[in-house]
Amino acid sequence: MGTLLMKIVIAINSFKNSMSSPDAGNAAASGVRKAFGDEPVDIVVKPLADGGEGTVDALVTGMNGEYRHVIVSGPLNERVDCVYGYLPETNTAIIEMAGAAGIGLVREADRNPMNTSTYGVGEVIRDAMDSGIRNFIIGLGGSATNDCGVGMLQALGFVFCDKNGDPVGRGGKALKDVARIDLTQVPEELKKCRFKVACDVNNPLCGSNGCSYVYGPQKGADPEMVQILDGYCAHFGEVTAEVLGNDFHETEGAGAAGGMGFAFLSYLNADLEPGIDIVMKEVHLEQELLNADYLITGEGRLDFQTAMGKGPIGVAKLAKKYGVKTIGLAGEVTKEAGECNAKGLDAFFSVIPGAMNLEDAMKHDVAVENMTRTAEQVFRLIRAVTC
Repeated sequence: MGTLLMKIVIAINSFKNSMSSPDAGNAAASGVRKAFGDEPVDIVVKPLADGGEGTVDALVTGMNGEYRHVIVSGPLNERVDCVYGYLPETNTAIIEMAGAAGIGLVREADRNPMNTSTYGVGEVIRDAMDSGIRNFIIGLGGSATNDCGVGMLQALGFVFCDKNGDPVGRGGKALKDVARIDLTQVPEELKKCRFKVACDVNNPLCGSNGCSYVYGPQKGADPEMVQILDGYCAHFGEVTAEVLGNDFHETEGAGAAGGMGFAFLSYLNADLEPGIDIVMKEVHLEQELLNADYLITGEGRLDFQTAMGKGPIGVAKLAKKYGVKTIGLAGEVTKEAGECNAKGLDAFFSVIPGAMNLEDAMKHDVAVENMTRTAEQVFRLIRAVTC
């Protein structure tokens, strides 16, 4: 490098139940600084998330945002405190669907997608909208529902009626009764809202690869219920197409989160994008990679799922566009993680220094120390061979 200032960009996913994305990034940055000592180095830390759990925390912490709380209806109409993020600079709300309609909010014995509803998600959107927010980033991970987003839409002013003109109820079972759709109570403000929806699946709404068959069982549906729900979703798709004049039931991502993708596409004119792409654009990561020398990325566990396109691979691909060398740091590295090399990681390392039980390794202070130490040693090596 000679006398040129080395630039290192750090964008690491959260280590679930251990370190947030900013914590992991700052720990790695501390290690890099130790490796360089008094020598100047340009280090840029960016938050990273893929649209699922941790997206609110990553963007709020990394983008100088703020947290907001609102009491909404949970999946079974219980009251829950949902936390969402707000980014003042872009007037954007960051909402994780799981905060209002997540499977973690429902006891295993009570899981039944015939009954669970996304109404609370609509209430969160309404709360943000009523405060003047017009830009939304929505994460669709971890839902307990299979109602095609009807509950969310009901909370936003859409009225779904049966053949007698009476409003239908909530939950997946209500889909079969939808015969008419009343749009007269939808607020004008909603038409001015822009929705970016983090969607990392390509399932259509119905059929053997649709939301009911693929995701229904993990939400409590038995084989008979899966078949019934699939028919209900098909019926709702047909009524929607007839009333709105659009047809998204075969669109990739329509089946995300029990049909929430379909609701966002059909009723809210949303853009469905891979979660990692949304976050990278939001934090302006590409701009920082233009003249970077190295990228440090990673997550709690590097495995075959990482190689299939999770956060670290998303940023690695972007880094490769500009010839940036990419290093992955993780808590656990599986045998299958070797696939990540072919997808953009030049090298990856576990931050665990030796035999350690999982409980100890996941302690926040221990994880931070391990990340710092590993980043320092990696860049001591890099300095030794390049400077």
